[in-house]
Amino acid sequence: SCSYQRFASCYRCFYKVQPQLTRSIYDQFISQLQSSIKEEIHEIKNEGNLEGLFNSLDKIVEEAKDREEPAWRPSGIPEEDVRSALVPYLLKHRSYLRKVLGEKEEENRKVAKSVLAGRDRIAELQQLIQGRKQAWQ
Repeated sequence: SCSYQRFASCYRCFYKVQPQLTRSIYDQFISQLQSSIKEEIHEIKNEGNLEGLFNSLDKIVEEAKDREEPAWRPSGIPEEDVRSALVPYLLKHRSYLRKVLGEKEEENRKVAKSVLAGRDRIAELQQLIQGRKQAWQ
């Protein structure tokens, strides 16, 4: 689409009068267009930190080469995709909660045992006090 013939056909009148000058203008135009495009690409690359992002993407690709299992791909059914991502997390969380619950129940059993022992000691002391009170009277 940027051929010299096409450029010359757009400026036919000028080309007929001075074909060499038309060629020179075309060459300058293409040169400036290429440098402008390169400059724009360089600015976009710097603004978006694309070089760093491309390097990290290369690193991810290199790491993925060592994997045996295939990468996860969406199935196209959002419910199943969400379920496949959430279920392992929720199962792990449930396991953690069950562990914490077991620890708390064990702690509660120890505290309940301690409370019962305290009540028994109080009952013994009350009986001892009652016995001494009757003995004194």
